[in-house]
Amino acid sequence: MKTKNITLYFMALPAVFLFAVFHTLPAIQGVYYSFTNWDGLSFTYDFVGFKNYINLFKDENIYQSYGFTFKFAILSTILVNILSLLIAMGLNAKIKFKNFFRAVYFLPNVLGVLIVGYIFNYIFANVVPKFGEELNIGFLSTNILGNENLAWIGIVIVAVWQACALNIILYLAGLQTVPSELYEASNLDGANKWQEFWKITFPMIAPFFTINMVLAMKNFLMVFDQVIALTNGGPGRATEAISVLIYKGGFQGGEFAYQSANSVIYFIVIMLISIFQIRVLQRREIDM
Repeated sequence: MKTKNITLYFMALPAVFLFAVFHTLPAIQGVYYSFTNWDGLSFTYDFVGFKNYINLFKDENIYQSYGFTFKFAILSTILVNILSLLIAMGLNAKIKFKNFFRAVYFLPNVLGVLIVGYIFNYIFANVVPKFGEELNIGFLSTNILGNENLAWIGIVIVAVWQACALNIILYLAGLQTVPSELYEASNLDGANKWQEFWKITFPMIAPFFTINMVLAMKNFLMVFDQVIALTNGGPGRATEAISVLIYKGGFQGGEFAYQSANSVIYFIVIMLISIFQIRVLQRREIDM
């Protein structure tokens, strides 16, 4: 038995080693460089203490990026969970070709995010304006990705469409755990569909709702690929998410140390939001 346990540890060592080398070590290095003025290219740098962190709170671009990121993440999280739950409930009903529709709805999850982004970029730039001109709809006659006030809508549409795939599968798994006897009993009591959902379905799938909310918010706060493929942070800085700002400033703008500090703050923010979500939603599960 002891030999078997040692063998299992040795089997896990390669994965642990690779994770440490390509994830943990770079993260520690990032924290280290956040206290320097390194530009990411030169061979020398100086320690500047908390100067980078202090300057973050004076940077208007940081505030603008956080504003866009939070607006995008909150709206997208709400839309994804509402649409995913509605679709999952429809797929869970007794309909024909149910497995076919499940496969269709899951398909976006296996597509590359950048590829999807570039396809939608073409659609928004060429296909939608054509329809807008034919139907004489003003705001659809131009590329919304080139409009500072509308570009974020295109990113939300693409991100929500692709994110729904995984959430639908998770909600389907949750709905299949609800005993059918509960619905039969509610029918005998004369409960309507809304009462069935609010008193039976939703409390029973509350843990799945918690998982979807936390994962969706975390993923949307880290949005990167969709922004790069659709707008590259533009027009101007209208859709520049925090991750995009870190990438551009750190790898293209010679602000490696400064954006490393931004990354540390960003990590702490995402971690605190996730912990807050889990505690609030799990407390709600208990109350239900």
